[in-house]
Amino acid sequence: MKLDTSAIPAVAARERIDPGKLEQLVLSGSAVLMGRDEKNRIAIGKGLRTKVNVNLGTSPLSCDEAEELEKVDVARRYGGDTVSDCSTAGDIDALRRSIISRAGMPVTTIPVYQAVAAAGSFEGTTDGHILATIKKHVKDGAASVVIHAGFSLESLRSLKGSGRIMGIVSKGGSMTAAISLSQGRENPFAALFDDILALLEGTGVVLNLGNAMRSGCVHDLKDEPQLQEIHANARLAARANECGVQAVIEGLGGHVNAKDLKGWIEEHNRITGNRPLFVAGPLPTEVGLGYDHISAAIGGAMAAGYGADYLCAITPAEHLGLPNAAHVREGVVAARIAAHVGDSMKYGLGTYYEDDKLLALGRSKKDWHAQFAHAIDPDAAKSVHPDEGKECSMCGKYCAIAIMRKYGLDSTFDV
Repeated sequence: MKLDTSAIPAVAARERIDPGKLEQLVLSGSAVLMGRDEKNRIAIGKGLRTKVNVNLGTSPLSCDEAEELEKVDVARRYGGDTVSDCSTAGDIDALRRSIISRAGMPVTTIPVYQAVAAAGSFEGTTDGHILATIKKHVKDGAASVVIHAGFSLESLRSLKGSGRIMGIVSKGGSMTAAISLSQGRENPFAALFDDILALLEGTGVVLNLGNAMRSGCVHDLKDEPQLQEIHANARLAARANECGVQAVIEGLGGHVNAKDLKGWIEEHNRITGNRPLFVAGPLPTEVGLGYDHISAAIGGAMAAGYGADYLCAITPAEHLGLPNAAHVREGVVAARIAAHVGDSMKYGLGTYYEDDKLLALGRSKKDWHAQFAHAIDPDAAKSVHPDEGKECSMCGKYCAIAIMRKYGLDSTFDV
């Protein structure tokens, strides 16, 4: 892949990886450099820390642009690596520019959302709407754009007899499918793929190949439409790389039975040639409704450990409504914990687990400040134990650490 690699030394230093190794990963397509602003550029993919994306954006039923910008601040404060603007209502152009300006991290957009909104209907959405929207997003500084180009009319028709409980649950995928079906034509993003590559070539914008055919519940097991889309996205990613455009591939949904995750991820990575794998969740159960950030953290930790590279944070509002800023905070923290656990499965307790050791040392010394300093969410920890100078109310004078210290059996770790 022909690519400007001048940013690699700076990104490698932030990622704590050898620059030569990172360059090899990027040029092979196993990792991408994401970000148009040099100081906020990150790397996503194989051999790197698992990254976390945070979705935000307006909807026709909830359009408070100030709250969406508050969510950007929350995503940044609690350790999100990227944000995705999923807005479908309000002044989408102005909000996108504000998000990109404010985020301090790479921003992804989903152009089909605005293209359909601009056209006013699926039937009226033209190739012109789609290309003009992508061009505008690139000009405004989007770091990545999502398209759903990996399915055909035949794939859509095959869903009717598939026996799925849920059909297409991807919003961008369903909108793309509706354009295709309402106009009786093939997937517009597939038809326009070379034109889209021409818009992205030389810009540094990463192409995110979405998964419309993902499973919408754990009872919808791996089927032919999903496999066809993964193979199609693998081919499209290869074509993009040949043109010097980096690519991330979305996969796995959604919702996947926990016992299937390892095999499914291994197969996905084999088919796609180990290109960066982006997963939403995945949720390994349906019954956590209202607590889907917890379900997703369980599935996300397993997915990251088995080879996913990039998690999309799921909030407690998932499947129920547009999340508020508090929901986003819970989702980001849960996803960061999941990514961290996944990294321990992939890489052991080395580079990425320094905070765990330092926090444990602080706990061994009953040093509350040290514990807060190394926690993913220090604010939550302080709210439970607000006074650093007092004993924990769980045990008081019966604290196990204090008892062992009295008899000389406390920590002997030599820092």
